[in-house]
Amino acid sequence: MSLHTVPHAKRLIATAAAVFLLAGCGKEEASKTAEPSASAEAVGITVKIGHAAPLTGGIAHLGKDNENGVRLAVDEANAKGLTIGGQKITFEMLSEDDEGKENKGPIVAQKFVDAKVAGVVGHLNSGVTIPASAVYNTAGIPMISGSATNPKLTEQGFAVTFRTVGRDDQQGPAIASYLFSEYKPKTAAVIDDATSYGEGLANEVEKALKAAGVTVLPREKGNSTQTDWKAILTKLRGKKPDAIFYGGMDSGAGPLMKQGRELGLQAIFAFGDGACTEKMKELAGDASEGLICSQAGIPVAAASKDFLEAYKAKFNSDPLIYAPFTYDATNLLITAMQKADSVDPAKYLPELARISMVGSSGRIEFDAKGDRKDAEMTIFTMKAGTIVPLAIIKSGQSIPFADFTKGAAEPAPAEPKEESK
Repeated sequence: MSLHTVPHAKRLIATAAAVFLLAGCGKEEASKTAEPSASAEAVGITVKIGHAAPLTGGIAHLGKDNENGVRLAVDEANAKGLTIGGQKITFEMLSEDDEGKENKGPIVAQKFVDAKVAGVVGHLNSGVTIPASAVYNTAGIPMISGSATNPKLTEQGFAVTFRTVGRDDQQGPAIASYLFSEYKPKTAAVIDDATSYGEGLANEVEKALKAAGVTVLPREKGNSTQTDWKAILTKLRGKKPDAIFYGGMDSGAGPLMKQGRELGLQAIFAFGDGACTEKMKELAGDASEGLICSQAGIPVAAASKDFLEAYKAKFNSDPLIYAPFTYDATNLLITAMQKADSVDPAKYLPELARISMVGSSGRIEFDAKGDRKDAEMTIFTMKAGTIVPLAIIKSGQSIPFADFTKGAAEPAPAEPKEESK
């Protein structure tokens, strides 16, 4: 269900008024969650930033990638010895495993509220982020997701909710348009994993393919832990689709593609960002060659050089997908605190809403809903076991990746810089 969206400025007034009323009525618990953890020692205060993602299970590699982005930003900020509100600040990351389960989102969110975090980066999955966001909104704690793409997240009208990646209603048309223009399918099959992310993205792809005149077969559904797709694929084999799109994560997409090829399906396989990883080579083997997929943002290869080098030096590996966006999300929280000269969520939230900053993934500004303005989409293919960017979709136009890296993108410096709007 889509809820009425109120511009951030109006919602900020409503949020501030609610906090004032709660305080006036003696609601001690509400006032506690509005203040960060602090120490009375002369050395300054410790400010907690929460991070949540699946850190166990089939997509733990993506959750760890998100966590690494936050950890890098926190460690860099601490190395600078920042002073906010006249006190030396030490940032501390609190990371929680939400297991990618929708019912775990609010539980983890409440844990962060009780720990008095000043802000949250997360969650990874849309289906987990959406219910968790209601808890953060009630507590007045800003949250920024670097990977949740379902439009519902920012359609709820919550003043505290932001994301540094694009939405499925941008990503879906992007991958569908590329699929149609490059492969000219006459018939397509669409499968989803029945999650908010997978189903939402599949809906957008189906809508765009139908608008382009492609015949889309009746929807097939699995679930988020499914690895045996033979029954669905056998049914599709008889219908001979030219293209198959799957909305879900790589843990399901890899087996789907491998089994499809084993059954003799010749269709082009296409996926969204949840399956746009090099893990697909491990999960699908040689069958992964030639897949196409999209990511809701610039590719990792186009992130700032300083970020890529710092990540490699710290973790002895390259980032996977979302680390640049969680790194930027963390720096956005910290930069907003600096601009407000306060770590109090109620005081720095207005600065976050109107921020303009160049981070590792380019310039970041938010619209009235908390969505990233002018978010890019990237189309990839799998070539010799490596996910290779083909094109950047920006403002509805496709830019070859080689041209984009030659100057179409705004350069991102080592340290985030903010400007007044």
